Amino acid sequence: MEISRVDPFLDYLERVHQRTRRVVLCIPRDDLDWSPSPGKFSFGDLVRHLATIERYMYGETVRDRPSAYPGHGRELADGFDATLALYDRLHDESRTLFAELTDARLAEKCLTPAETPITVGKWLRAMIEHEAHHRGQLYLMLGMRHVVTPPLYGLTSEEVRVRSREAAGLRGQS
Repeated sequence: MEISRVDPFLDYLERVHQRTRRVVLCIPRDDLDWSPSPGKFSFGDLVRHLATIERYMYGETVRDRPSAYPGHGRELADGFDATLALYDRLHDESRTLFAELTDARLAEKCLTPAETPITVGKWLRAMIEHEAHHRGQLYLMLGMRHVVTPPLYGLTSEEVRVRSREAAGLRGQS
């Protein structure tokens, strides 16, 4: 996927964010600080990380400023409501910064925190992939806690399988 126009990117970013937010809302409040093992991201760490990396790393580097990523600790937001508020507020700030980009800027280079030059459009695509990666972690961790989660695109794999069998049966009857 090539990101070459700002407006379609902003629409796509919002849909990705809303899919992730639906999963975030499944986190049991008492499990916010739970992690699968010592030293690994907790649910809260992941939500804070998504918020701060989008705003302070991607949001800054695409504007030719150095990353200002502050980390993902509880000092940024403690408790479910504060963490969700941080997630929403920083996403809104990021979206505002991305909306100020021009289509031409998407083809220009920026520097990653590793000082690697990359086109802004490719860097924003990497941001979307990064969010999808961490959303997958949230799904896995919620599964480990036996929390029911919404299907990503409307149907569970089991529902797709049933519908596929039904469709195959209908095709076999014609």
